[in-house]
Amino acid sequence: MGQILNDTLSQIYENLGDEIKNLNVQRVVVGLFFTGVKLSNGVCGVSLTPLKSFPQAVCCPSQAAVMPNSGNICGKNVKTLLKDLSSDSPIKKTIAVAALNALSQTCYERSGSPYVTKFKADPFDELAIKRSSFSVIVGALVPYIKFMMKNGLDFRILELDKSALKGDELKYFIPQECAADAIGAADNLIITVVTLLNDTLEEILSLKKSGADVIVVGPTVLMSPKALFDRGVSCAGGIYTTRVGDFLDVIVQAGSEYRFSANLRKNL
Repeated sequence: MGQILNDTLSQIYENLGDEIKNLNVQRVVVGLFFTGVKLSNGVCGVSLTPLKSFPQAVCCPSQAAVMPNSGNICGKNVKTLLKDLSSDSPIKKTIAVAALNALSQTCYERSGSPYVTKFKADPFDELAIKRSSFSVIVGALVPYIKFMMKNGLDFRILELDKSALKGDELKYFIPQECAADAIGAADNLIITVVTLLNDTLEEILSLKKSGADVIVVGPTVLMSPKALFDRGVSCAGGIYTTRVGDFLDVIVQAGSEYRFSANLRKNL
């Protein structure tokens, strides 16, 4: 388990105390794009589904160890899932992070947040990007890439899967061997929260220069962001769920974040 996840888990245990002993898993949904976990208190957490990390032959008996205990998760205490925060199995880990996110949201609903919280907002809008500045986008965050291109801003893209970039986006791609220098030079860092799942976020944050503006974005961002802010993140943006049943139905029907916006957010 990465230290960010570990610190967040410790914070949640401190906040909720014995309440966690009474929180069971009510529903788990693994969709094409997102994974959701609903707890017995009605609160739901979400995480990205790392589809590209799945073994090709997930139905084979040889792959059973990397798959969740399907059909036997609901009704168990949430701690059963939290054990997989250290798992090498991408699918087990993403379910565990969704469960952690549900606990994180439980903390928020119980005690609020010491940080400024905005709803129906995009953390990217909190960046005051100067024309003279240099930015690095970590991940194929297409809306932000298109904004940077449209406005002629100086930026580069770090992405493990180069095929995720199309057309003119490829002009801004830089290989992994150039990552440290690019991150260290960036005035603005826009980071996908996928880096939290693949345990690269801590290294990225350790490379940033002093004074850089950093945002972390994506559904997996936790409502307990202290561990991120302690490491120099300026702003974090994720999904806060209220219409849990509808939300999970969208996920199970292979819904993308666009569907969340179209079907859910307009009524939040």
